[in-house]
Amino acid sequence: MTALPRDPHAAPPRQEVTLAHIAKLAGVSAPTVSKVINGHPGVAGDTRRRIEDLVREHGWRRRPDTTESSAVVEVVFESLDSMWALELIQGMDEVTQAYGMILGLTDMRGRRSPHAGWIDQVLARRPLGVIAVSADIGERQRDRLASRSIPLIALDPRGEPDHDVPSVGATNWNGGLSATRHLLELGHRRIAMVNGPDTLMCCRARLDGYRAALDAAGVPADPTLVRTAPLYVEGGRGQGTALLELPEPPTAVFAANDLQALGVYQAAHRAGLRVPEDLSVVGFDDLPLARWADPPMTTVRQPLRKMGTAAAQMVMALAAGAAPDDHRVELATRLEVRSSTASPARAGHR
Repeated sequence: MTALPRDPHAAPPRQEVTLAHIAKLAGVSAPTVSKVINGHPGVAGDTRRRIEDLVREHGWRRRPDTTESSAVVEVVFESLDSMWALELIQGMDEVTQAYGMILGLTDMRGRRSPHAGWIDQVLARRPLGVIAVSADIGERQRDRLASRSIPLIALDPRGEPDHDVPSVGATNWNGGLSATRHLLELGHRRIAMVNGPDTLMCCRARLDGYRAALDAAGVPADPTLVRTAPLYVEGGRGQGTALLELPEPPTAVFAANDLQALGVYQAAHRAGLRVPEDLSVVGFDDLPLARWADPPMTTVRQPLRKMGTAAAQMVMALAAGAAPDDHRVELATRLEVRSSTASPARAGHR
């Protein structure tokens, strides 16, 4: 059988798609396409979008050896204003320093996604890889990173990552379960939870663990004892105050992070209550401040430095062309029992 000749205007097989072919389809020069794929300015918005659509449609990928990456691993944070972020950075830095690399940090200042010009800035820097910490990277941005063979890792993702994006997290459900179970074993039955935003997957998992522990113990879940607040001291203080003003206040509070738990400490102090004599408190993360608190805080240890290390190691493996050992990594949490929890029998007037 004689093979049919290929249409000269048809796209070549996916593995043969070249920059020149994309330029021909877009009706522009090859240097213009090069500007777009390298994140350089000087291309009109509609032309840029047309080229990006063609790159995505035809599956163009930069050959790994065509452009040398810089010695940078880009890290984009939803927010950098906490010790939680510092712990992750220290873990990532251990790996990048060992490879002679540096970290480039972007602070989104509480936004869920990077600003529109972020991806162009990143592509212009040609990083070895990108780590998104609790940040939503849009489909178009992911496609542009993939087309340049820049690996993307989701660290403590806000939601379920795209199936092509490797991720690193912690066993948040088990953490919520162990924190609540500890309070139940001490004899508490009026156990409140101050949770973070339900848009965060980790907070949803911690709440589910809390509810699972109550259910397993046969303790009815009281919806008035579950509150949502920002993951900061102010959030814990505000909702802690509201909980302690209930006609039947809780004898224990599980907070979604250590900062909220410190806020609950403050709410108890303002109400004339003592921790743990009048109110038991459990946090989550085990930041250094948990050990410095008065009294030292019982909390769920989240291995933040190890999470940062694992994400950076994933970037190195993917950039070298190796597949990670696990596409979804969940590191174990562990309850650290200190002095902020006690039996409710110790409560003098409650």
